[in-house]
Amino acid sequence: MLIECVPNFSEGRRSEVIQKIISAIDSVAGVRVLHQTSDPDHNRTVVTFAGDIAAVEEAAFRGIEEAARLIDMRQHQGVHPRIGAADVVPFVPLEGATMDDCIQLAHRVGRRVGDELNIPVYMYADAATNPARHDLATIRRGQYEDLLTAIQTDPARKPDYGPAELGAAGATAIGARGPLIAFNVYLSTQDVQIARAIARAIRHSSGGLRYVKAMGVPVRGRAQVSMNLTDFTRTPIYRVIEMIRREAARYGVTIVSSEVIGLIPQAALFDAAQWYLQIEGDVAQQVLEAALASFAQNKVEKSAP
Repeated sequence: MLIECVPNFSEGRRSEVIQKIISAIDSVAGVRVLHQTSDPDHNRTVVTFAGDIAAVEEAAFRGIEEAARLIDMRQHQGVHPRIGAADVVPFVPLEGATMDDCIQLAHRVGRRVGDELNIPVYMYADAATNPARHDLATIRRGQYEDLLTAIQTDPARKPDYGPAELGAAGATAIGARGPLIAFNVYLSTQDVQIARAIARAIRHSSGGLRYVKAMGVPVRGRAQVSMNLTDFTRTPIYRVIEMIRREAARYGVTIVSSEVIGLIPQAALFDAAQWYLQIEGDVAQQVLEAALASFAQNKVEKSAP
């Protein structure tokens, strides 16, 4: 049973802090850190790791514990919405695992974080106990600063686990979900209002594409459309890019570049290649490296006693 975990930590500037958090995760036998992306403007680090269910459970807890020890949300600033040091911790089922496995895992970690670390925990996505909390944006409304008061005064903001009070580590959203693509597009302008207008046009919540969440932010001297694509099989990445390109043209700007935060499913890239190149048939069956990997696997299986 293979589980992926993609925690987002509210630190993208202090490399020594980031490394300590990653080391805490990597210290657990049975997990492998696959990728790490840090951004100083977002002031955020996304770590991707995977392993068997017990190892991932322990590694996620250790990462949250270390982040809570090293990150003070009272001093934190960045363009990305956040409520805590370990801001969001999703579990994703991979080989041999089901969504129900990840839901149960999320609740075990959430309960432990609340009990042992005294951190408020909100369960989200498929692990949500309250349908209103399925969407992460609902939980992060007003961010850390507004939640300081709301968690104590608004019954709707009471956490699922842990105290109804924020400390320096803030709160953590823990959930279970399918594969998600964190995808950013940079525009040929510094005008963040253009990025925000484009984000409004493409995101589902304001009438745009389904399975697309988007916001406009300033990053590295350019306006960025920052997105989460929550189901690339229904709204493919090339459709999102083309809509951004058309919307950008209305304001006299273009796409300069794009970036993937974390890891992206291979199928999403195959879909984009097939659409842009207009390749007939299944492009995934025409990739040399995939054919060689299949050949090598078959060779191993045939040689096994």
